[in-house]
Amino acid sequence: MEKRVQFDFAIEFTNGGGIQGQGFRLDIAGDNITDQELADYLVRDMRLLMVGKVQILNKTILAEKHKRTPVNASSGNKKLIDLSHTIEHGLVTYKGLPAPIICDYLSREESKKHYAPGTEFQIGKIEMVANTGTYIDCPFHRYEHGKDLSEVGVDKLAELDGIVVRADHKETFTINADFFRDKELRGRAVLVYTGWDAYWNTDQYFEHHPHLTEDAARYLVECGVKLVGIDSVNIDDTRGGERPVHSQLLGAEILIVEHMCNLDQLPDEGFTFSALPPKFKGVGTFPVRALARL
Repeated sequence: MEKRVQFDFAIEFTNGGGIQGQGFRLDIAGDNITDQELADYLVRDMRLLMVGKVQILNKTILAEKHKRTPVNASSGNKKLIDLSHTIEHGLVTYKGLPAPIICDYLSREESKKHYAPGTEFQIGKIEMVANTGTYIDCPFHRYEHGKDLSEVGVDKLAELDGIVVRADHKETFTINADFFRDKELRGRAVLVYTGWDAYWNTDQYFEHHPHLTEDAARYLVECGVKLVGIDSVNIDDTRGGERPVHSQLLGAEILIVEHMCNLDQLPDEGFTFSALPPKFKGVGTFPVRALARL
C-alpha cells in the first residue's frame, strides 16, 4: 500500500518568532518516517533559515494514494555514500596484524557508582594497530621524514573532486597505466573499483588480490592526482617484499586509501570524496570514515 504521513508542526527561529502547521500530509517512501527526518525535510523544502527547535506533533501514518513523488528523507540536494567498512572487536583487516580489542574502560554498571541515580555513561577502550578497517596512508607510513597525519593538510583529505576507475577483478588482477589513460585525473581523488570488497571478512579476501602496477603509479604521479583509493586488501601486489605503488605515490605525497567498499554505488564522476583521520603526530596510517557526496 502507498503510505502518507499526517502531522502538525511547530518551528521556532533562533532570532525570534516561529511558524506552525496543522494537518499536513506528505507522501513517504516506505512505511514510516522519523520525526527528525520530517523536521529536516520541512526545513529544507521550505528553505528556512535561523531554525531552532522543531516539534513534530500528532504524527499518523495513513494508507493513501500518493499525490506526488514520495519523500525520501535521506535525499535532498546531496546524497552521501559511506565507503568504509565497520570496525568491530576481533576484526582481522590484514593477515599477520592483530585484530582490534574493543571493550569497556568504564562500563555503565560501574559508572552508577560515580553519578546520580539514573545517570549512566560508557567509556570505551580500543586497542588496535593503525592499519585497521578502511584506512588512509600518508607519506610517513613509508618514509621516515615524510608528512604524518598531523602534517597533511585538510585540502588533501576533504571534498576532493572524485573519479571512479573500474577494473573488475573477474577480468584482471593487474591494473596497469592503461586503465587510467584518456581520463581527467589531475587534482582528483582516483578511486579504483574492483569489486573485491565482496570478500571482506572472509579467507578469500586475503588471497591474491587486485592491485596497481608500478607503471600505473608512475602515471598517476605524472598526472598530479591527490589521492588514490582501492577496494582490495592492498594497492600493491603483496607476493614479494617490494611495494612500488606505495613508494611512488607516497613519495609524491599522494595519499592512499585501502579496504574501501561500496564503490559500485558511485557514478564515474560527479561526486566529491572525503577521508578524514584524527590529527595524530608520529602516525602514518589510521582508519577513516571515507565517504562520497553525490
